[in-house]
Amino acid sequence: MPIYEYRCENGHLFEVMQKMTDEPVTVCEECGAPVQRVFHPVAVHFKGSGFYNTDYGTSKRKREMAQSASDGADKNDAKQKEKKESKPTTPSSPSTSSPSSD
Repeated sequence: MPIYEYRCENGHLFEVMQKMTDEPVTVCEECGAPVQRVFHPVAVHFKGSGFYNTDYGTSKRKREMAQSASDGADKNDAKQKEKKESKPTTPSSPSTSSPSSD
């Protein structure tokens, strides 16, 4: 059975263990004022593997990953080759002017 928390208009807080099918409490146990149920956010932490689409290993996913990896490698190789071809082939040598000695 769940435990529900209630708060009255006068600030009293109290908990009541009820069945889910029971009617909610309407008056404070201490002063008789109207009450409201207090809701708290639930803390859920998904830890470990299996919570993302990429965590589920299938043979189709493996084929897609291998194909995208090879496509990426092909594109990278092409870019490297393009860079090498666009570089000037003349080496820049430092000027070798020797000072004249008198």
